[in-house]
Amino acid sequence: MKPILLLLATALLVSAQSPVLPLYPGYAPGSESWNWDETDTQLPTIRRITNVTKPTLTVYLPDSAKATGTAIVVCPGGGFRMLAYDYEGTHVATWLNSLGVAAFVLKYRVARTGDEGEKDRAIAAERRKEAIALGIADAKQAMKIVRARAKEWRIDPSRIGIMGFSAGGWITSAVALEHDADTRPAFAAPIYGALQPEFKVPADAMPLFLAHADDDKTVLPARTSVRLYTAWKEAGFPAELHIYAQGGHGFGMHKKNLPVDDWTTRLRDWLGSLGLLTVPATH
Repeated sequence: MKPILLLLATALLVSAQSPVLPLYPGYAPGSESWNWDETDTQLPTIRRITNVTKPTLTVYLPDSAKATGTAIVVCPGGGFRMLAYDYEGTHVATWLNSLGVAAFVLKYRVARTGDEGEKDRAIAAERRKEAIALGIADAKQAMKIVRARAKEWRIDPSRIGIMGFSAGGWITSAVALEHDADTRPAFAAPIYGALQPEFKVPADAMPLFLAHADDDKTVLPARTSVRLYTAWKEAGFPAELHIYAQGGHGFGMHKKNLPVDDWTTRLRDWLGSLGLLTVPATH
């Protein structure tokens, strides 16, 4: 079986066995009036989830024999209009599990689409602005849940990180930039992430990993990743940046037969350099 097909088959099997947790009891704060139907569409190359009103966290735990105690909240991208839930979410979780890392795929709230209001630019822009704030809130809530239940999932509370892609990269950066003790990630990895226009590196900044393609036409030529990397380094905090000549936007776990395919190897090596892939001695 081809590697990508094997990854997909494994992801589907693991997904069927993975518990899905609501982020909030009852209605999600800030969107109590949202009553439209969520859609989940499997296209030939992508699974798209739109109109999310009930955010969730899907739990992917590694085999107990290889569990490192490290965990990552994974935020798929999709322009805050939908979620690329497989190759920027479930496939990533399956790969992380192979490293002994627990993964938690976040289905965060996105802007309403598919109705008449979406055709109005002003309404669409306002919906996107609202979705950005709610998506960030959902990611912070996910961090709280993972930290609160760390013992149950055999996770080290000091080893909980966050990563995201495109819009999910924006969310990842936002949590890295502004957090409290319950939501602070131990490390963060925005992958071809969008970035808020203005930001300030926090005094308790964590190690940062970034990857981008120079021919990205959506989040224009890696500038956001370069800005974040430069700010981190100038503030005296550790950061690692990989810019690939080709790869476009949204490469995720897709194989393109290009050097960008190895970004996961670079991330694995980086996690290892931080001691995050070491199985505890008391395991």
